[in-house]
Amino acid sequence: MEVVLAGASGLIGSALRDSLRNDGHRVKTLVRHPTSAADEDSWDPGAGLVDPNFLAGADAVICLSGVGVGDHRWTDSYKKQIIASRVDSVGTIARSLAQYGGPRVFIAASAVGYYGDTGDTPVDEQTPAGGSFLSEVCVQWEAAADPARAAGVRVTHLRTGLVLAKDGGLVKRLTPIVKAGIAGKLGTGRQFMPWISLTDEVGAIRFLLEHDVPGPVNLTGPAPVRNAEFTTALGQVLHRPTVLPVPGFAAKIALGEFAEDVLTGQNAVPKRLLDAGFTFTHRDLDTALRAELG
Repeated sequence: MEVVLAGASGLIGSALRDSLRNDGHRVKTLVRHPTSAADEDSWDPGAGLVDPNFLAGADAVICLSGVGVGDHRWTDSYKKQIIASRVDSVGTIARSLAQYGGPRVFIAASAVGYYGDTGDTPVDEQTPAGGSFLSEVCVQWEAAADPARAAGVRVTHLRTGLVLAKDGGLVKRLTPIVKAGIAGKLGTGRQFMPWISLTDEVGAIRFLLEHDVPGPVNLTGPAPVRNAEFTTALGQVLHRPTVLPVPGFAAKIALGEFAEDVLTGQNAVPKRLLDAGFTFTHRDLDTALRAELG
């Protein structure tokens, strides 16, 4: 199989690239810097520029590009970057596929933030979008692929949850706090955290490369947990207490508007992934944390 991958330098992208290559598949990458290898090509999604010849001949193109939603405070300027980095990337590829042809499979990142704050209500891919900033980001993100969809390309949106990995994402940020013994639940601790191990994230994307599942697919573990449960489990794995709660107002002071993402949650379940026959390696949080943290 030959795959074109955008976002190969990120946590998920690098793991996916290595997994595919280790199994003998060819992975070509789209980069935003001068190329240094024959399997790389420069593109400029902000200007809508990608070489259709680089996409041609591949079996699929995967776009995981986008600045981190938690990397900076949500100023008006950074919120525009969050949207543009996603919409421009997906839109550039989608328009190229529609106009010039190329892979007939387009897998594009999205997020469970699409649903907004769902409280205790379980949500699957049939649930409508919420009303938060991240919900609107995801709506625009997924709509950017419409040109490819209209041209008959199979488009799959990865509504990913919180990816558990030692070297990135939420766990990397929380680990030193937990080890220092100053961690605890955020706010009420009742908000759901739709986690997925990095192993299963990569496995699910590879599964969707080979299975015809168009539209949105929740990439979350089969058993979402509440924030208080998540914090306790991480503390147990790291052999540290987690008894110091972080009040909601303190999170808002520290994080600004981004606090809405950590104080709310989604009880999201991977219905379409399970219905399609995907088998999770890590079905419960404790197993996933112990495996990913070694």
